[in-house]
Amino acid sequence: MHSKPSNKEKALAFALGITAGIAILVLLAVLILQIPAVNERYGWRVDFAMTYLRALVDPVKPLPTVDITQVAAVESTPDPGLAEVVPAMRTNTPVPTASATATERPEASPTVTPTPAPTFTPTPLPDRVELDPPAYEEQEVNNCGPATLAMHLRYYGWQGDQGTIASLIKPLREDRNVNVEELVSYVNTETPYYEIQYRVGGDIEMLKRLLAAGFPVTVETGFIMEESYWLNDDRWAGHYLLLTGYDEPSQSFIVQDVFVGPNLRVPYDELDKYWKAFNRVYILLYPPESRPVVQSILGDQWDMDANRQHAVEVSQAETEADPEDAFAWFNLGTNLIYFEKYSQAAIAYDHARNAGLPQRMLRYQFGPFFAYFHTGRIDDLLELTEYALKRTPNSEEAKLWRGWAMYRKANKEEALKLFNEALEARPGYTDAQYAINFVLSN
Repeated sequence: MHSKPSNKEKALAFALGITAGIAILVLLAVLILQIPAVNERYGWRVDFAMTYLRALVDPVKPLPTVDITQVAAVESTPDPGLAEVVPAMRTNTPVPTASATATERPEASPTVTPTPAPTFTPTPLPDRVELDPPAYEEQEVNNCGPATLAMHLRYYGWQGDQGTIASLIKPLREDRNVNVEELVSYVNTETPYYEIQYRVGGDIEMLKRLLAAGFPVTVETGFIMEESYWLNDDRWAGHYLLLTGYDEPSQSFIVQDVFVGPNLRVPYDELDKYWKAFNRVYILLYPPESRPVVQSILGDQWDMDANRQHAVEVSQAETEADPEDAFAWFNLGTNLIYFEKYSQAAIAYDHARNAGLPQRMLRYQFGPFFAYFHTGRIDDLLELTEYALKRTPNSEEAKLWRGWAMYRKANKEEALKLFNEALEARPGYTDAQYAINFVLSN
């Protein structure tokens, strides 16, 4: 004769049944999401839910600050072969010896002599310019870069779309960021009938001159999202915009926004406010025969070194005008990186962190990783890459730089693991493949 199960046993059986049922549902959901059409429509909702759940377990905090008074100048002795590390750093020189304490103010880079450009004689600009906008394309999830570039190319008759571009520069839709350099690389390698340039430290007048000459301009800006993705979300994110005109009486640009809609009006001051967060970068696209016109408009800014020197001066002046301007300090650091002034750049980034940067800043810009690596501040590099990966777990750039930090900590096994994860997050990521090959051969 069998005894009846106790209430405790019934409760346990019920709990096990519920757990098994949930596990089966989760498994089914995972399998169903492998269907391309389903993933296309609902995959982002799952990602949204997982992001929110992660933030419940590990609440989002502000980007870490630094005690500047405690940061001493770091003297780093490069490892054997370190001169060959990290080609993405723009230099193959060893990690330099820091020459200044972090309480000093960064110095501007020495003035450079620009390559002569055609003389440009300014002419009065019309009050209104409205270029024929390309056929509008609404972005897919995490795809504002490819979608905006597609519209920019389409202005000149290109026949592709955002999928054409994304398939090469972000084959995984979960990739949340496409850098300006990646957009430039696509045009240089895949569209030989067009030329592309980008410059930093732009201003409203330059944008208007380019538009008046018939050249749409892509800019990268910050913006505030309408909904939160985690508790205490500051909702700040990066976004590309295509400018196709301006209206002087209303002091506004005509903007093609692949997320919000076509032919929007954005006030000059509003655009500049959010544009500053990305060093006021602007992307130019044109047929080769138009190069002399573009050169004449840019003047000395056509020369890359002169352009960066100008950007140093702009950001330096903005930090002096407002020492609590986090974006100005960040831009100063980024512009100093260009001239390989890593110690001074690290100081600027310290000030930017303390002034308060958005939670997603390190999803889009990685200058602090360069600066702290090159000045031997590996603990700072580890702290920031850890923070970046909590905000963006699949960030290939954060994984790459965290790998280099682990390499400097003599943890080659963890470094290789991170480099491989970076390569998995972005198939074809040459910097990650280089890092793997370097560690395996040393």
